[in-house]
Amino acid sequence: MENTGAMIVIVEDDAEIRGLVSDLLGREGYGVRAVDNAAALDACLNDITPDLLILDLMLPGEDGLSICRRMRATSNLPILMLTAKGDEIDRVVGLEMGADDYLVKPFGPRELLARVRALLRRAEASTVQPVKAARRYAFDRFVVDLDSRQLTDKEGIALSLTSAEFDMLACFVTRPRRVLSRDQILDWIHGRSSEPFDRTVDVLISRLRKKLDSASPGTPLISTVRNGGYLFTATVQQQAG
Repeated sequence: MENTGAMIVIVEDDAEIRGLVSDLLGREGYGVRAVDNAAALDACLNDITPDLLILDLMLPGEDGLSICRRMRATSNLPILMLTAKGDEIDRVVGLEMGADDYLVKPFGPRELLARVRALLRRAEASTVQPVKAARRYAFDRFVVDLDSRQLTDKEGIALSLTSAEFDMLACFVTRPRRVLSRDQILDWIHGRSSEPFDRTVDVLISRLRKKLDSASPGTPLISTVRNGGYLFTATVQQQAG
């Protein structure tokens, strides 16, 4: 048992799945709160501040997509979305709404735990203070600090990125002007190979592009290379910590 101290909230209307996931995470040492709808989630969030949200897409009343969009308006809480097998379009929309990762039902306990641990590691890395000289990179009108996991514009104003978006940016700034395939990117940011028709990379890049473009309009920094992948076009300079 890990005794992590991390608090995880599960939103799942299927009582059997909700119970199985709760028991699994509890045995691993996580704190767990499980609810079955959006109203119960809102009440739960008034009482606790979780470290991760596991969110079923199909829920009675307000569905998972709406909840995800609403959460992203005010929070960068890591979100793992659960989707039914074969509903690729729903997974893509979920990522577009701001989910950090998705898991297709039915899923095995080892895969669930791997996704949970990966998301919690990313979130922890964004709050841990660096103990060595910061790895800072400047490009276009931005500076990105990989240790403090912060992106700022030329005025020093921080841009809000989710953990997955930041990992994507870090992948690019450390490999500029190099065509990266989707499989390479997925392996670097998730530590896993892509599934058939996996759109995770495309959606995360779309989200990252929008945020960079909003702060630096008219300067496309990520190019799509047909049948190749993606290219970070900016000149990147490493800065002293």
